[in-house]
Formats: sequence, C-alpha cells, structure tokens
Amino acid sequence: MQTKMGAGPLLDARGQLAERGWATAEVRRYGRARSAASKLRIKEWDYYCILTDAFGIALTVADNGYLGFLGVSWMDLAAGTAINDGAVIPWPMGRMRLPESADAGDIEQRRGGMLLRFRHEPGGRRLTVEAPNFGGGQGLAGELWLAQPPMDRMVIATPFAGAPRAFYYNQKINCLAAEGEIRVGNTLHRFSPDRAFGVLDWGRGVWTYDNVWYWGSASGMAGEHRIGFNIGYGFGDTAAASENMVFVDGTAHKLDRIAFHMPAGGPDAGPWRFTSNDGRFEMTMDPIVNRHQSTNLGLFRTVQDQVFGRFSGRIILDDGSALDIAALTGFAEAVRTRW
Repeated sequence: MQTKMGAGPLLDARGQLAERGWATAEVRRYGRARSAASKLRIKEWDYYCILTDAFGIALTVADNGYLGFLGVSWMDLAAGTAINDGAVIPWPMGRMRLPESADAGDIEQRRGGMLLRFRHEPGGRRLTVEAPNFGGGQGLAGELWLAQPPMDRMVIATPFAGAPRAFYYNQKINCLAAEGEIRVGNTLHRFSPDRAFGVLDWGRGVWTYDNVWYWGSASGMAGEHRIGFNIGYGFGDTAAASENMVFVDGTAHKLDRIAFHMPAGGPDAGPWRFTSNDGRFEMTMDPIVNRHQSTNLGLFRTVQDQVFGRFSGRIILDDGSALDIAALTGFAEAVRTRW
C-alpha cells in the first residue's frame, strides 16, 4: 500500500519515524539531533548527476559517519568511458554539516586539492567543482547552474525491518535544466539547458550495516514535454512507499512496484529490462558505459555498478494516457554496501 505523508517533523521524540510514506514536496522536517542512533550510523549525502547525450558529470558530498567522501566522475558517452576521482575524510560524524533541508543550506568542502561547492540561489542551484588531480593530473574544473522552477519531486521516508532507530529520508529532484561549462584537461564542455538535465539525490538517514539497492533515473525531452523518472528499491522497508515516480512538465505521476532485470554476463553485457506490477512502466536500457567503483576499507565496503545508457519504452500516466520514451539518456545502478 502506498501512503502519502502529511507535514511535520520527520522523527518523533524516540528518534523514530513519525510517519512512513511518500510525498511530492519536502513535507517532513529532518533534524540530525533528533536521531537516537550512534553518530557512526547516520548517513548523509548530496549527489548530483548532470547528463547530455554526449557527456555527463557526477558530484558527491557524503558524510557516512566514520567515513566522508568527495567524489567527481566524468562520463564520456560518445567514447564510452568513465573516470572517477575522490577524496576521503576520516571520521566526520556530522562535522561536514550537511544541510537538514534539500531546499536551504549550502555546502562547501575541500580535501586533497578538491573543492565541491553547492549553493542555493533564487531560481535554482549553482555547482562549482575544482579537481586538479582528476584523470592523472589533467584536471577538471567548472561551474553549472541548475534551474529549479516550482515542480514536484520524489520524497520517501522508510524504516528498516528489525531496526527501530533506522530510517531513510530521501528526495530526488529530476529535470533540472543545466547551463555552464566544465573543462576536462584542455577540452571545454558546454552544457545547454535545452539538452542538459540534472538530478539531485538528497539522502539523510540511519542505515543498517549491510544493504543492496537498485536505482535508475533519467531526465530530458519527449517531444514538447520535459520528462523524467526515478525508479528503485532496496532502500529499507518500502511497504508504505516506493520511490517510483514519473514527472511530466513538473507534475508527478506515482508508480507502484518496479523490478530491475540485469543482463546475464555483467552489468553492461546487454540491455537492462524494467517491468512493473501493474504494467505502467515497461522499459529497456541499452548500456553505454559502466561507472564501476569498488572500495574496501575494512568496515566500509562498497561495490557499485552505475550503468549509463539510453532508455526506451512506455509509461502509463495517472490519467491512463501513454508516454512513449525513445533513447532517453539516463542510468541504472546496482550497489552493495557495508557501512
């Protein structure tokens, strides 16, 4: 059963979810100090991914309790390559001071020569990146403006079975038209708002140690309509709320359950398939490049396969009309994390 949340604090006096469910706006107020869990178990991150049909960039700031991380990834979709760069911050446990709202509060983090700055400005968000050591020293730097007019977003609050202090509060904001320039080495890449679109993954929560999740996202144009979608599962107990949602010209259409079918032989060995329990989301994704990352730092271990590609298929909207998708650029990922 899908339950729509009302407004109020996210956590009650015991540090547990006051309500579980979904919304299309930030109706619940997150407060880190309300959590009853150890600082080591609190996980907070802001992740942006901005894509064109030819290239894209991903920027991450994460405070995972005993390990913080700054990440920069560049995807050359024309060449089918991906390059990752990152900096580790030991034992942050809240010292990174990530905002308690997706709609207010800025981030500026520096580590190992890398700078990531995420700022709110009237009408949108400004992202700044400096990574002089990126790509073996070729360097990456630039600034992007993400326009954010009034529009719906995906919001969920989910618990974890058998762990009353654990929860996941997540917002995904699709269809952020991007404008700006990123220089990689000696090459300048321009992002145009009619062809470049971003998504924000804003996550706050108390997680259990061992997790597997699947996530997919895409944004762009389908004819005259700006469209996007967010799909996934594995983020706690989703009995009250899945994070499956489609956006058409700023309006959300809520979906129920969606299953990911990965290709045999590896994450980028062939097309991914996506099926729904009610027939409203039937899609394939033809892979272009797998942004693979594997980290083993003892207590912290993660294996991520984020595959970028082109989505094609059909979505049935809330009014019963069909939306046909053809070669929409996006990604799907499978992640195993022990943190």
